[in-house]
Amino acid sequence: MDLAAFGCIGIADLMDYLAVAVFAITGALVASRKQMDIFGFVMLGTVTGVGGGSLRDVLLGHFPVIWVQKPSYVVVCVIAASITFYTAHLLRSRYRVILWLDALGLSLFCVMGAERALDIGAHPIVAIIMGVITGTFGGIIRDIIGGEVSLLLRREIYITAALAGAFVFVGLLSLQVPLAVCWITGFLSCFVVRGLALHYSWSLPAYKSRAGRTPPE
Repeated sequence: MDLAAFGCIGIADLMDYLAVAVFAITGALVASRKQMDIFGFVMLGTVTGVGGGSLRDVLLGHFPVIWVQKPSYVVVCVIAASITFYTAHLLRSRYRVILWLDALGLSLFCVMGAERALDIGAHPIVAIIMGVITGTFGGIIRDIIGGEVSLLLRREIYITAALAGAFVFVGLLSLQVPLAVCWITGFLSCFVVRGLALHYSWSLPAYKSRAGRTPPE
């Protein structure tokens, strides 16, 4: 591993590592709820931290995927998960913490994913979709492996928040708004929508079954 990759990193890289660490912590907290050993913590934390970015890179045909290109992402996941193994018991309501950390990671990743897609020449619509995938797929993997009900199967506003963040980021960038403003606005758009949904239990209208049509007599 090239641990020198941690040196001379910019703000964008720091935010990327932060997002990976936050999602890794959510994966580790799920592992704590399932009373896994430290290797379970590391595995669940790592697949959560790099899962979304890996799928994005595969779909965009960008190889090697991000964590193979920069193994330091895996190091961050391992460290975050290991620390959580020894500190998770200090959190009184771990599920609530998971939800809010997930909202933070979702907001960071939806913007990062869209930006990465644009950087390699993807169409703006594709970039928005990749932002959503980057922000949500790690959490989906976490919930499936951890035996939790996936956020996608609940009525909570989740993908919509990631879509809002990625859309605002890409839209502002297309209007040649400064990158920092696009970044902050996209992040806040997602985090505010998701945060309000958590606080007020907002949800989109769900499909309701209806009686089928009878053939005409």
